[in-house]
Amino acid sequence: MRGFDNRFVDFPDYILGITKEIWEDRGLGARMKDYYHPEVIVRTPAGIGFGEPAMTAATMATCHEFPDRQLLGEDVIWSGTPEVGMLSSHRILSTATHVKDGQFGPATGRRIATRAMADCYAKNNMISDEWLIRDNGAIVRQLGFDPKDWARERVAGLDPETQPFRPAVDVQGPYTGRGNDNQWGEAFAALLTRVMAAEFSVIPDQYDRAVQAEYPGAQTVHGTGGVDAFWLGLRSAFPSATFEIHHQIGMEEPNMPPRAAIRWSLTGKHDGWGAFGTPSGAEVHVMGISHAEFGPRGLRREWTLYDETAIWMQILAHQG
Repeated sequence: MRGFDNRFVDFPDYILGITKEIWEDRGLGARMKDYYHPEVIVRTPAGIGFGEPAMTAATMATCHEFPDRQLLGEDVIWSGTPEVGMLSSHRILSTATHVKDGQFGPATGRRIATRAMADCYAKNNMISDEWLIRDNGAIVRQLGFDPKDWARERVAGLDPETQPFRPAVDVQGPYTGRGNDNQWGEAFAALLTRVMAAEFSVIPDQYDRAVQAEYPGAQTVHGTGGVDAFWLGLRSAFPSATFEIHHQIGMEEPNMPPRAAIRWSLTGKHDGWGAFGTPSGAEVHVMGISHAEFGPRGLRREWTLYDETAIWMQILAHQG
């Protein structure tokens, strides 16, 4: 890969390799500076951050709170070229023990297992644009808290200039691509678009009857009924919100099923009964990332993440 360290075999090897070096091998000084641009832009549902020093500080705080955290790279779906830069959408399963006080409150000693999904733009061995979603709903539940209650305790401390993330606080970073035009990305994008248009009949038609799906809150569902319940619960909470696809990738590789990655959003009012309770009228932005694997009978595995706690913070801030 031109411009990247020769020890990386390919782009997935780069993404998974630097993740282990930074988090598990504690490359929090020189390695962060090697792999993250000094002015990197990092967007999470909780807010937007700027610069490698801020990212390094946040990484150290998480390592302090969960010192035995192990990051298991499940997949990297990517597009682009080394010359113009590459965009990875990668999925990680983390295990850790909550042994120190920190962002998630006083140490509980509890073990957790949670997923994160991130879109990262890299060129010349450095990441300069990132969109990251952690399953904070899963974390707080496994630590013994309710996501809504946990969010309520943190609403007063939000910085309105940067938190939570929403289009009004976003800035244009160096990455301006939209992915690729592979047929599997097109198929997944069309499927999600129909679901968000309330065409839920597309789920039993396009998903494998034995589909397995992983959703926020570390929820695993089997069968199209569980998929329908998840997407219906989200859309019915925000029935007038605007659905937008920001990035899509489709991939076909040896020894792997066809795959796709979609980064999307819902932006609008919390004006319906659904996954977030009584309609509040709050203006809400939902940042989402979805991965899919396809088989001979349709979409056979799906992973979708959004941050429940960030959504609750927006609703609760509106309610005062």
